Amino acid sequence: MGGVRTALYNYLFARKHGGQFLLRIEDTDQTRYVPGAEQYIKESLEWCGLVPDESPWVGGPDGPYRQSDRKDLYKHYADDLIAKDKAYFAFDTPDELEAMRARLQAAGVAAPAYNAVTREHMKNSLTLSADEVKERLARGEQYVVRLKVPRHSEVRFEDIIRGWVVVHSANIDDKVLFKSDGMPTYHLANIVDDHLMRITHVIRGEEWLPSAPVHVLIYEAFGWERPAFAHLPLILKPDGNGKLSKRDGDRLGFPVFSLDWVDPATGEKSSGYREKGYYPDAFINMLALLGWNPGTDQEIMSLEELTQLFDLERVHKGGAKFDPDKTKWFNQQYLRKQPEGELGAQLQARLKTLGIETSLERATQATALLKERATFVDDMLEGTYLFTTGSPLKGNAPAEEELKKRWRAEAAPALEAYIEALGALSTFTPVEMEAAFNQVLQNQGLKVGQVMPIYRLFVAGRMQGPGMFDVSTLLGKEEVIARLKAGLQHCVSWA
Repeated sequence: MGGVRTALYNYLFARKHGGQFLLRIEDTDQTRYVPGAEQYIKESLEWCGLVPDESPWVGGPDGPYRQSDRKDLYKHYADDLIAKDKAYFAFDTPDELEAMRARLQAAGVAAPAYNAVTREHMKNSLTLSADEVKERLARGEQYVVRLKVPRHSEVRFEDIIRGWVVVHSANIDDKVLFKSDGMPTYHLANIVDDHLMRITHVIRGEEWLPSAPVHVLIYEAFGWERPAFAHLPLILKPDGNGKLSKRDGDRLGFPVFSLDWVDPATGEKSSGYREKGYYPDAFINMLALLGWNPGTDQEIMSLEELTQLFDLERVHKGGAKFDPDKTKWFNQQYLRKQPEGELGAQLQARLKTLGIETSLERATQATALLKERATFVDDMLEGTYLFTTGSPLKGNAPAEEELKKRWRAEAAPALEAYIEALGALSTFTPVEMEAAFNQVLQNQGLKVGQVMPIYRLFVAGRMQGPGMFDVSTLLGKEEVIARLKAGLQHCVSWA
């Protein structure tokens, strides 16, 4: 979900300023490759309505957009940094690196690193003679290319969200830029690609903030103008205690990913917003406000409105607590905003999966009654009694149990009188039915609570739902009378 929010903020910023929103697949670390992940990213963004202007799927003038397809160009840039004395070859074996870390730990160094101090005692082109370096390269000896971090300097840059960031170079290690397998690391490939693709703004998650000083140094090493940085706050668990994760969603029963996703490595399945019945617009609206505010009390905003209002200056520095209940509230608001015909069509389609055929007109009429209590379209399936014929008590154990608690013998003559009054109505409207019902209660000397629950159970088969006079109008006179008679017959048999 954090990845989708990052894409959203990039999209909104680019659209507002008339820029281009680029998506690049950064797959240089083949050990972390996950089959199907790229398709998942594509489907997620398309479902959210965040289609990049340039990407592996739509192309563009700066392609290819998969780093694995660009790998041949990165070595040239690594060699360029070596020629400028901004990077160097390192021939250390894994055992030698481990021995170095062990020595430093034994000396009390809390976080051992390959840096401006330790590199002087390692096997690299800074400590070996030029001839030995050439010999090692000629033999095909494995090496990596490391960034040569200045020993005594400050790295300063201004983050749009966090202000000035200052880091001393002593706290930056000599990152690997080019690996022994011939692939660049993220640090090199990211900077080269951003430069070649003319990226002006890098908007990414807070977890990349520690890497930003390294990237600033690489830009300076090349002599390139760097883009503006904006590091977004974390999305936190609902209790605010730590970063939100997939496991939190699985454990607490709410989606974290934007689509249904099965991890091919573990076989684990995560619930998805699409599969849960969320509207993409509702999800995006919620996500935009998770770490940003428009400066007003407005909460419901279309993608177009978000684009007009979005401003990186109003992105929070602190983490944003995810509220699954608030997310449901957003979906509820968007469900109620659906055009009647469209919501009716959505309900009609869901009913069909249950084997219930109905007209679009009837489904649309039903949504007008059911949507006020619904958060998702599936919630309206509690109103299946509106699309069937016959008593809803048949085979309905919960209604049967409820009826035994609610049944009053004095309700029988009142309902019989009501049936007679309904039969005499020339028009079957909620107003006329309510008037007839109240007249019967008055004549019988009864209160609404003595009869209405039984009326509801006879006709709807459930205690909760829309007003019974509206329900009865939709069902029609004959069906309502038939259900009332069936209910009375049922109760008389065991009362």
